[in-house]
Amino acid sequence: MSTTEILAGLIDRFTGEDGIHETAIPNLALVRCSRPTVPLHGLHKPALCIIAQGRKQVILGDAIHHYDSARCLVASVDVPVIGQVIEATAPRPYLCIRLDLNLAVLSELALELGLGRGNAEPGPSLAVSPVTTDLLDAAARLVRLLGSPHDIPPLAPLAEREILYRLLTGEQGARLCQIAHAGSRLHQVNRAIAWIRANFDRPFRIEDVAAAAHMSASTLHEHFKAVTAMSPLQYQKQLRLQEARRLILSRAMDAATAGHSVGYESPSQFSREYSRLFGAPPIRDIARLRSEPFSAVAV
Repeated sequence: MSTTEILAGLIDRFTGEDGIHETAIPNLALVRCSRPTVPLHGLHKPALCIIAQGRKQVILGDAIHHYDSARCLVASVDVPVIGQVIEATAPRPYLCIRLDLNLAVLSELALELGLGRGNAEPGPSLAVSPVTTDLLDAAARLVRLLGSPHDIPPLAPLAEREILYRLLTGEQGARLCQIAHAGSRLHQVNRAIAWIRANFDRPFRIEDVAAAAHMSASTLHEHFKAVTAMSPLQYQKQLRLQEARRLILSRAMDAATAGHSVGYESPSQFSREYSRLFGAPPIRDIARLRSEPFSAVAV
């Protein structure tokens, strides 16, 4: 049995039903889906995603990233994306692990290994690369610990550390070094993202975001777009609309109230921008989401 098949069996064992399953291991979630999904919007965290079975695509701007059991996805910042499981059946469900990146451990490892900041100019926040046998072995050992909870505290940090080591010394090492180093351009963009997320429901000036990131406004705009494929204002708009959608869906809030709660003063503007992003006005869009049983597993 291959390591990929072993990992698939472990995910299948510890999920059982479709959805995103948070686990007793910090930063680790298991994902299962037994049929393809519609394209769904969400905020992708800085994370490693390894698929053991099935296929998925994630869209950021004009770029479409496909990945499967041979290729893993790494996200370097919080970024709004469109995710879609494109290969899954009941007999062979989509099975995936998501390991949120521990920036403290990444920084510590980069320092120990004597790694620099990588490329000075940050690139797109999503990248796909081949899955190595060593990375799969470490991932399988981490997931296997879910069967022996008493082993998780001493052993899970070791397996997680090995996974991050494999990433740092692999094809995406330069990108991860940028995350790890506090003075890198990518880290500055991350500071801007954190500021926007904390203030997304309020008007802001680009100069305020630039000051939080310790960059000039023009430099911020250039690097922010290179990483996220959108401007800071477009990023804010996506956060607002995604949060409004969540409020309507999970709290049965009416569209006007949801729009106002995320910073829209005009209900008509909110409805227009909502329709432009999600492809339908709030009422129709939410009805469609509620009819989609696997809407939580796309991102």
